[in-house]
Amino acid sequence: MRAARLHEYTEEMADALTIEDVPRPEIGASDQVVVEVEGAGWCQTDNHIIEGMWEPYADQSLPMTLGHENAGTVVEVGDEVTTVDVGDSVICHPVRTCGTCRACRLGEDMYCENSAFSGLDADGGFAEYLLTSERATITLDDVEPVDIAPHADAGITAYHAAKKATRELVPGDYCVLVGIGGLGHIGLQAVDAMSAARTIAVDVKDDALALADSLGADHLVNPGDEDVAEAVEAITDGRGAAQLLDFVGADETTDLAPDVVAPGGDHHVVGYGGHVHRPAQDLVNGEFSYQGNLVGTYTELQELVALVEQGEIHLTTSEYDLSDINEVAAKLERNELEGRAVIRP
Repeated sequence: MRAARLHEYTEEMADALTIEDVPRPEIGASDQVVVEVEGAGWCQTDNHIIEGMWEPYADQSLPMTLGHENAGTVVEVGDEVTTVDVGDSVICHPVRTCGTCRACRLGEDMYCENSAFSGLDADGGFAEYLLTSERATITLDDVEPVDIAPHADAGITAYHAAKKATRELVPGDYCVLVGIGGLGHIGLQAVDAMSAARTIAVDVKDDALALADSLGADHLVNPGDEDVAEAVEAITDGRGAAQLLDFVGADETTDLAPDVVAPGGDHHVVGYGGHVHRPAQDLVNGEFSYQGNLVGTYTELQELVALVEQGEIHLTTSEYDLSDINEVAAKLERNELEGRAVIRP
């Protein structure tokens, strides 16, 4: 089968991955599932993996097939698989979990002690076929795999953060969303679907703000035209935002919290690449929190699929052939993609 393989870490996205023939994965355990990939979302994390940013945090063995946002059709199942069958359309949680460690028994999939993460420390879905597990697959009823694939990571990561934020939001509150791109446009819809808070969309790109406007954002702020803190102060009558969802995670966006977040609020760091550089006294004075967000749980992916199938959340996507994968990587590096790119192997 054809697969897009990373052989060495590089900063050059234009020729980062090699398309080559590799053996089709085979069932090796009774709970495993082989999926014919119909759609695999490209993610900023893929660029970071290519750059070697994840090498200190994950046990990566190169060459490796990337791709952690996968959906398709089941073509083979292990002997003990009962919840999915050959021919089922499925979306695949990126993490294959053991189900028996303490974290799994608590429902904390991302903390599994024996996990395999497709496209990060195990071969992923930028290929014609993907090896996954029964615990990682969710059947689809009213949506095509290619149309939902990016929700396997971008969707549940945005939903996971929005779910935590909306637990703290009440009518009259404001929620700031920074970066209305591949994750942010999902997070905006999730906040709107799950709360009565008013939303403030922040982005340096006018087309991203236009997308936010079309998705129902209450206020739009372009940092190139106005100071974000001053704009939020004016919009909220000086109260600040109860919650801030940061889908960028750059130094200049994590720096917003003390001047934007209301006392007792939260700055959710979803995007990454930057740092948090603020005096400890800022956190004491504002009594706000920085919260990290790592993907989401299996049940949160189920909840997100339900929202998608109910028409509450829509994806903005563009589709590419596997042979165009390096072009996609380069476009994302140049910030030229709107929404999510989906690879069709």
